[in-house]
Formats: sequence, structure tokens, C-alpha cells
Amino acid sequence: MAAASLSISIPIVAWAIWILLCGKCLDNALHQLLVAAFGSSALQLKQAKALRETRWWSSTTAQASSNYSSACLWDGITCNAGGSVTTIDKSHSSLGGQLNKLNLSFFPNLDRLDLNGNLLTGLIPIEIGMLKNLVYLDLHSNMLVGPIPATLGYLTNLEYLDLGLNYYINGSIPPKIGMLKNLTTLYLDSNMLVGPIPSTLGCLTSLDSLYLGHNELNGSIPSEIGMLKSLTSLYLSSNMLVGPIPSTLGCLTSLDSLYLGHNELNGSIPSKIGMLKSLTSLYLSSNMLVGPIPSTLSHLTNLKYLDLRQNQINGSIPPEIRMLKNLTFLYLSSNMLVGPIPSTLGHLTNLEYLDLRQNQINGSIPPEIRMLKNLASLYLSSNKVDGPIPSTLGHLTNLEYLDLRQNQINGSIPPEIRMLKNLASLYLSSNMLVGPIPSTLGHLTNLESLGLSRNKINGFIPPEIGMLKNLIVLGISSNMLIGSIPFSLGHFTNLKHLDLSRNKINVSIPSEIGMLKDLSYVNLSHNFISGEIPSALGTIAPLLTLDLSYNNLMGNIPSSLTGIQRLDFSHNSLEGQIPDGYALYHTSNTLNGNKDLCDQFKNFPPCPKDIIEATEDFDIRYCIGTGGYGSVYRAKLPSGNVVALKKLHQREAENPVFYKSFINEVRVLTEIRHRNIVKLHGFCVHKGCRFLIYEYMERGSLFCVLRNVDEAMELDWSKRVNIIKGTAHALSYMHHECIPAIVHRDISSNNILLNSEFQGFISDFGTAKLLDPDTSNQTLVAGTYGYIAPEFAYTMTVTEKCDVYSFGVVALEVLMGRHPGELLSSLSSSSSSQNMMLNEILDQCLPPLNRQIGQDILLVATIAFACLHTQSKSRPIMKCVSQEFLSRRKPNPIPLTVISLLQLWKQAAYVAGSGFAYC
Repeated sequence: MAAASLSISIPIVAWAIWILLCGKCLDNALHQLLVAAFGSSALQLKQAKALRETRWWSSTTAQASSNYSSACLWDGITCNAGGSVTTIDKSHSSLGGQLNKLNLSFFPNLDRLDLNGNLLTGLIPIEIGMLKNLVYLDLHSNMLVGPIPATLGYLTNLEYLDLGLNYYINGSIPPKIGMLKNLTTLYLDSNMLVGPIPSTLGCLTSLDSLYLGHNELNGSIPSEIGMLKSLTSLYLSSNMLVGPIPSTLGCLTSLDSLYLGHNELNGSIPSKIGMLKSLTSLYLSSNMLVGPIPSTLSHLTNLKYLDLRQNQINGSIPPEIRMLKNLTFLYLSSNMLVGPIPSTLGHLTNLEYLDLRQNQINGSIPPEIRMLKNLASLYLSSNKVDGPIPSTLGHLTNLEYLDLRQNQINGSIPPEIRMLKNLASLYLSSNMLVGPIPSTLGHLTNLESLGLSRNKINGFIPPEIGMLKNLIVLGISSNMLIGSIPFSLGHFTNLKHLDLSRNKINVSIPSEIGMLKDLSYVNLSHNFISGEIPSALGTIAPLLTLDLSYNNLMGNIPSSLTGIQRLDFSHNSLEGQIPDGYALYHTSNTLNGNKDLCDQFKNFPPCPKDIIEATEDFDIRYCIGTGGYGSVYRAKLPSGNVVALKKLHQREAENPVFYKSFINEVRVLTEIRHRNIVKLHGFCVHKGCRFLIYEYMERGSLFCVLRNVDEAMELDWSKRVNIIKGTAHALSYMHHECIPAIVHRDISSNNILLNSEFQGFISDFGTAKLLDPDTSNQTLVAGTYGYIAPEFAYTMTVTEKCDVYSFGVVALEVLMGRHPGELLSSLSSSSSSQNMMLNEILDQCLPPLNRQIGQDILLVATIAFACLHTQSKSRPIMKCVSQEFLSRRKPNPIPLTVISLLQLWKQAAYVAGSGFAYC
């Protein structure tokens, strides 16, 4: 027998190939060939062996097979009278591995192969085309890959073919499928098929169901599909189909369900679609359809589901829609529909779901809507609907979802709304509703979501709202509500989202809010809420967002709240130490506008306890300087921030003159902000002493740096010019942008501090004065000797020009590296200094100037001498000095070696309206 098998194996293969190529053979020809080769018994043994090798049956079952007939007794196997396998049904059996493990060439009589709902992988073998008797083939819900073999076209007895929900089957639909003339059901959905729908499908005239949805098919819908007169279900949704809907679809008069949604179909809905009298489901959503809804749709009197949403359909809703008496679901949302809601919609008494949102529908809600007694969902949001909410809505007692958001609805909320006992979601936000929240809302005990935000609702939040024990979302923001948050809020044990922001609520937050253990979002911002923040909020584990900004909250921030993901306490009256760890999760912006908070962040003052500990109660070791009325300390805080403390000593703190200076500096620095003015973090009073807390300046004063040889050399010409410019910009801001204007009165190199990068900052505002235009502004002598304007000594009148003169002295001091007092005295006399050149007075510790920096030095020197004019009215104002530094205009590139100091002294006058006159 083995020899016989070997000798005939080559003709068998040749015969099989001929069958596949020619596509025709006599019934059971392959079976006869195999019987001739092996004999009947041997073929049945081969079938049993082929089934056993798939390992789809347990080893116990396979071992029990002692002869050819035992396979016929296995689960899922059916054989004919001759013992040949006719059915393999192993659906939903958790089979794995490659599909081609089953050698199909040994099953010539197989008429049913069902492997649905397994985990089979690999390609569909081309040998499947040899199963000429196959009537039923189901490979649905596996993990098969690759293209559909064209050899399927040879299964001319096939009636049922399902390759759907494999996800990885790709390639195009083979045109030879059109040869399956007996096919009644074709499922190829939920794969990765590409290319066009072959027109040969029009040959499948026995087809009842065609499912090609959820693929990547492109091209247009072939008109030949209109030849499938027996078709009852056509599913082409979720592809990439383009072009118009072919009018030939109107020929499918047996069609019950038509799904064309989620494609790129364009054009208008063909009027011939009204010929599909048997249609119960029509889905055309998410396409690019235009034009009006054809009135012929009213002929589809069996229609239950109509979905036209997410297109560009325009025009009004045709009144003929009243004819669709069996309609239960109507989706027309996200189109360009206009006009009013037709009153004839009231005739659709079987309607359960009505979705008209996101159109341009206008007019009021028709009272006939009360006739829709079966309605469970009504969506009219994002339209232009106006008028009041009709009280007749109360008749829709089956209503579960009511969405009227983003319209122009006015009037008050009708009390009849209490009749909607089944309502789970009520959205009325973004309208023009007025009046109070009706207490009758408390009757809607099934309500889970309530949205009334962005209206003009006033009055109190009714305590009856606490009866809504199933509430999950409560949004009443941006209204005109007053009074308190009701204690009954604690009854909302399922509440997750609470938004009462932007109202006029003015009482404290009730402690009962801590009972809401499912809360994840709370927004009470932009109200007038007072009192303290309940620490119980920190016990709500799922709370992710807490916004209490823009209220009148007082007291400390509970440390239990720091772990909440998104916090905002800004613009309240909170005080005390910022809790430990707050800075790890949140920015300083969440605390802005709380002037009495301290610690953690750079723009908040340190807390007195931290400062006292950091300086060991102001030990002398931390003192870095002594001034006229106190000492300056360096303090490194626990947060790592370093600050400078200007502290009044006990004796000075009790002196009214020094205390006035202290208060004056606080008042001035809390009202001004400029990048070249030292930042005041805050002030404190402790054990009778007072101190100011400043941003720390690592390099100290400009005076000290200029007189330290090493640091003076590091302070190169570019840095020096930038210090002068920054000082000018800060003074211009004080004189011309602050109301009232601020005069420093003590601009000197001692009061200009430098940070680590040698940037300059004006400090020490103890003698600063706010100019009052209605007074004489006379005052006691203030300032540092050598920097005071000459007129101040005899007029005692403070003007901005006093600071201008002092700025000129500082500018020359920076250029020279020393105070210019001796030089200024010699220039006003007949001294030989008048014959000196500009380059001779510059700081000699720096290298020679290049041409570019030389122009900057000439500009600074010219401006400095103009600021030092003995007549105050001839000095420039600081705004013009600042603008001159900002302009790109520079002096002519004259070498500094040819510019004499006498020229600068006599000719560097400020010309009003035309800037500086350069020599």
C-alpha cells in the first residue's frame, strides 16, 4: 500500500492543481481520486490523523481513536454514511495556533467549517478552494492575517461566508467572490481591507446580508450593488468611501437595514431612497452630505431608526416627517438645519430618542412636544431656540435626559419640571434663564446631573436640593445666586463634580462638605465666601481639583489639602505659614493675592519663626552691613531661599523718625514693581523690633564693588553701562509711571545693589517721597553728601530733578571708578582739569575701549554731564534719559582722546524736544 501511495502521489498533486486552476470538476472527483489512491478506509484514517495533528482535541480523545471511525465520534465532528467528515464545528473552543495546521486536502466531502470565536492565526490557506462541497464557512472573530485568497471563488456551493472581526485580514476584496452565486450571507467586516468594493458583488443575486463595515475600503459605492434584489441588510459603515450615494440603492426594495455612516460620502440624499418601503434602519451619519432632507423619506413608514447626524445637511426639518409613525430614534444633530422645530413632530408618538443639537434651529419649543409620551431623551442644545421652557414638558414623564444647553431660552424654570420623576440628566446652562431655582427640583430624586450654569438665575440655593441624593454632577456657576451653600449639600453622598463658581455666595463653606467622600472636583471661586477653609476637605480621598480663588476666605491653609492635585487659593485673605510640602506640588500663582501668607515661595515673605531661627535671633555672625538706622542680615531659610533683612534696632525702632522711615519704605516698595528695583518680600514686627525682608543681592553695593580691585576688574565696561541704563529705567518708572510720582532722594552708589550677575537694583527707600502736586513738597534735608542736588540745600523743595542730579553723579562714578566730587569742583573753576580728555578720567583698571563700547561710554558721559547741570530746569527728565538709552541712535564715532571734559561740561546740554546735543 505504501508503494502504491508513493507511485500515485505525483498524479494526485497534478490533478489537484488542475482542479484549482481550471475551477471545475465533477462532484466528488477529488474524493474519488483519494479513494483510488488510498482506499476508503485509508482516507478516513488520513482524516483522523489530520484532525489529531491540529491538537484541537484533547490528547485523551485523540489516543482513544483506534480506527478511522473514531474521529466521527469526536466533539464537533459529523460524518456521512461512508464515514467521511462532512462537518467540523469547533466554534468558541479557545483554539490557537496556525489555521493551516488543518490539512484541508483530506476533506473532500466537507460542507460545514465553523471555527468562529477562537484565537487562530496565520493566513487563510489557498487549499480552502478545494472544498467544493462547502456550504457554510465561518472564521469570524479570530486573529487571521493576510489577504483573502482568490480561490474562495471556486466554492460555488457556498451559501454562508463569514471572515469578519479578524482585524488583521488585509488586501482588497477579490473580484472572484462574485462567482459565489449561491451566497446568501457575506461578512467581511472589522478587518483591514483596502481598495474599492468590486462591482462583481452585483452578481451575488441571492445575497441577503452584506457586511463590509469597519475596514479601509475606498472609492465609490458601485451602482451594481442595486442588482442585489434579495438584500435585506447592507452594512458599509466606517470605511473611506467617497462620492454620492448611488440612486440604484432605491432598487433594493427588500432592504431592511442600510448602514453607510462614517465615510466621506458627498452630494445630497437621493430622493429614490424613499422607494425602500421595507426599511426600518437608515444610518447615514458622519459623512459630507449636503442639501435638504428629501421629503420622500416620509414614504419610509416602517422606519424605526433614522440617523443623519454629523453632515452638512441644510434647510428645515420637513413637516412630512410626521408620516414616520414607527420612528423610535431620530438623530439630526451636527448639521446646518434652520427654521423652527415643526409642530408635526408631535405625531411621532413612538419616538424615544430625539437629537437635534448643534444646528441653527430657531423659534420656541412647540407645545405639541407634550404628545411624545414615550420620549426618554431630548437633545436641543447648541441651537438658537428662544422663548420660555414650555410647561407642557412636564407631560413627558418617561423623559430621562433633557438637554437645552447653549440656546437663547428665557423666562424661569417652570415648576412643572417636578413631574419628570425619571429624569437622570437636566442641562439648562448657557441660556438666559432668570428667577430662582424652583424648590420643586427636589422632587427629581433620580437626577444624577444638574447643569444650570451661565444664566441669570438669582435668589438662594433651595435647601430642597439636598433631596437629590443620587446627584453626581452639580453645576450652577456664573449666575447671580446669593446667600449660603445649604447644609443639605452633605446629603449628596454620590456627588463627584461641584461647581458653584462666579456667583454672589457670601457665607462660609459648610463643614458638611467633608461628608461627600466621592468628590473629585470642587470649584467655589469668584464668590464672596468668608470664614475658614474646612480641613475636612482634605479627608476626601478622590478630590483632584479644589478652586477657592477670588473669595474672602481667612485663616490658615489646612495642611491636609496639600496633596490635592490641582489647587487654587489665590486672591483671598489667607494668612500664616504655607504648609510644608505645598511647594512640591503647586506653584506660587495658586497663592497670589494673599498678602499675609509666608514661607515656601520666593515671592512670599518668610515667616518670622523661620527668620529668627535662620539668623539665630539676629546673631552678629549673620550681619553683613550696618546703616543709619539699623543692620542688614543674611538669612538662609529652610526652603533654601536666601533673603536679606534690614532690621531696626530696639532704640531706632522706638524713635518716631526712624519708624516713619521704616513705614515709608514699606509703603513705597509694596506699591511699585520694576526689574531694576529691589524686591520687598515683606516686613515683620518681633519682640519690639521691626525688619524688612528683601531679595538677597549677592554682590552687595555698587560702592563696595567699585572700591574692591578684583571685583572692579570683573565689572567690565558692558556691565557698567548696563548698571547705568537699568538705574535710569527704574528712575523713569518711579518718576513717570507711578501715580503719584516717587522721588527717591538718596540715589548713591551705596543704594544700588548688585546681584550675582552684576545687574543693578535701586534699594533703600526710607527717604523716598511721594510727590503731591497740590503741596509745596518741602521737606527736611535727606540724601548722601556728594550726591545731593545743589538747589535742594537752599530751597528744601523736592522735585524729580533732585534724583536726576544724583543719577549723574552715580553715572560718572561708575565710569571713573571713584566719586567724581573733586573733578566736578575743578571743572567749575579755572583748574587744569578742564584740559583733560575724556579717556583720561575713565577707570584705568579696565582694558582699553573698542570703538563700539567707546560710543556707549561717550553717550553715558554726555548724559551724565547733562544731568549735572547746576540749573535744574536745564537737566533732562529721566523719561528722556531712559528713551535715549533705548534708542539705537549713538554719538558720532569720535575718539575719546580728542573729547575734552571742558567740552562736555559746557556743551552737553539737554535740548528740549530734540534730545542731547553731542559735542
